[in-house]
Amino acid sequence: MVQVASKILGTVNAPYDADLSACQLAAAISDIEVAQFVMGPAFSFFSEVSPHLQTSFVSELELPYDKVQVVAKHFQTLCPFPLALVA
Repeated sequence: MVQVASKILGTVNAPYDADLSACQLAAAISDIEVAQFVMGPAFSFFSEVSPHLQTSFVSELELPYDKVQVVAKHFQTLCPFPLALVA
């Protein structure tokens, strides 16, 4: 999990000068209320991280897939290109 998380955290934190941990990112991508406070990194997870790494992260952190999809679907309404975890 460390390799997956470090790849993802570098991608989602850097553009926003954020410092989210894997647990904080997990909360943001699986709870729409948390995502509202860290929209940049949460959106970056769904739009900048490869679908393979997204599913690995979700699986390894044992996140409820249906809750992750709720957040992904919210971001899809704001995005003109398809997001992998919406389907």
